[in-house]
Amino acid sequence: MTLVDELRAVPLLDGFTDEQVAELAAAGEEATYDAGVHLFDEGKPADDWWMLLSGRIDLVRRVGHEDVVMATMQNAGQWAGGFRAWDEHGVYMGSARVMEQSRVFRLPSAGLGRLGETWFPFAVHLLRGLIGTARRIETNARQREALVALGTLAAGLAHEINNPASAAVRSVGALQQTSDDVFASLQRLAGEGISAAQFVALDELRRSIDPASAPTGVELAELEESLTDWLTDHDIDRDWVIAPALASAGVAPSWLDEAAASLSGAALQAGLEWVASAVTTTTLIAEAQNATRRISDLVSAVKSYSQLDRAAVQDVRVVDGLESTLIMLGHKLRDGITVVREYDDSVPTITANPGELNQVWTNLIDNAVDAMDGSGTLTVRTYADDRAVVVEICDTGQGMTDEVAAHAFEPFFTTKEVGKGTGLGLDISRRIIVERHGGEIGVEAAPGDTVVRVRLPVRTAPSPQP
Repeated sequence: MTLVDELRAVPLLDGFTDEQVAELAAAGEEATYDAGVHLFDEGKPADDWWMLLSGRIDLVRRVGHEDVVMATMQNAGQWAGGFRAWDEHGVYMGSARVMEQSRVFRLPSAGLGRLGETWFPFAVHLLRGLIGTARRIETNARQREALVALGTLAAGLAHEINNPASAAVRSVGALQQTSDDVFASLQRLAGEGISAAQFVALDELRRSIDPASAPTGVELAELEESLTDWLTDHDIDRDWVIAPALASAGVAPSWLDEAAASLSGAALQAGLEWVASAVTTTTLIAEAQNATRRISDLVSAVKSYSQLDRAAVQDVRVVDGLESTLIMLGHKLRDGITVVREYDDSVPTITANPGELNQVWTNLIDNAVDAMDGSGTLTVRTYADDRAVVVEICDTGQGMTDEVAAHAFEPFFTTKEVGKGTGLGLDISRRIIVERHGGEIGVEAAPGDTVVRVRLPVRTAPSPQP
């Protein structure tokens, strides 16, 4: 039986004329493959159309870290590939694995496209429109993922701001009570008729207190207990208020001995209450300052990250963008994630669009954190050579397979579930670095040591947006 006769019997070609079947056969070739052969690989350009004549071929797709059989070709006329006949960006949606000796008809996509235009011009026109629509839908879906990711980023930032804001509110609220205690204890101290010299001595003792020397944990509990014993032995009331305040400021029993040498009786009681209230007030003010400073730092990081108040193209220190991105993703960099910064201070500035670069850093860092699944070390490294500034984002995750690494920067390629990740995509990162900034981006993937390396020219302005 000739190839033409065999194709004539395939149900897929019902309705074709004998001349069309003969022309189809002449444009392609018959080929036989043994079991174990890979006909084509997922993600590679779909340059050929494959139709089964006999045998069995599994169509496999990589899902996560496993190869999953999506379909099996075992009936004559079943086909795969050929997408570049209608779509210049068409790639194989899976890999073809020959399971037993198989005969196939192989036709280059260009030939399939030429024949289709000749025989079915209207159908080809509709098909191309359908493919274009599908790509637009995919693009819109990616944009939605980007919005979801933006919402996640905003929620994380709100959480970051909420913690110091709540701390500031608590500290300021407690200041009202401690301020009242300071004035009340001062009034009692004045009522005891102490001399100016005694007050000066007590104030000098107060100024000698260094809260930075205060112990923590078990040592703090032991210090508080020893202060309580001292206060009880000297008939000082409200030891449950005075002792914790003085212990948290690092006051030792020897300090109390010095205070007792200047004051006694009710004057000592009032003096210690005044000091306790004063150091508590100082501590609360410091906490409020730290909290509001943290909020200010977060706001500055957001301004730096978004670049809303700056020119689109400017001289950029890549470290600034990396740091603002790490702050923005701070809600993900906790618990089991350790961040290691290896910045070379001699790295020069580059002429770039910092907002676009921050998109790249966000995507790369977010991917690295996801790859470690909540536990590992994230290393952010910068250095420079004669021609470029280099940024490396390294993680200790499980790495990528060679196949995933080979297609990582291709349009629409992803290994993540729908709605997971930043939505920016490595393809967009590649376009920002390569097409907009004239740089390079690549990946070296290995279990426990994956490195994404970005090279940016030192003095090259980004290309204008199309």
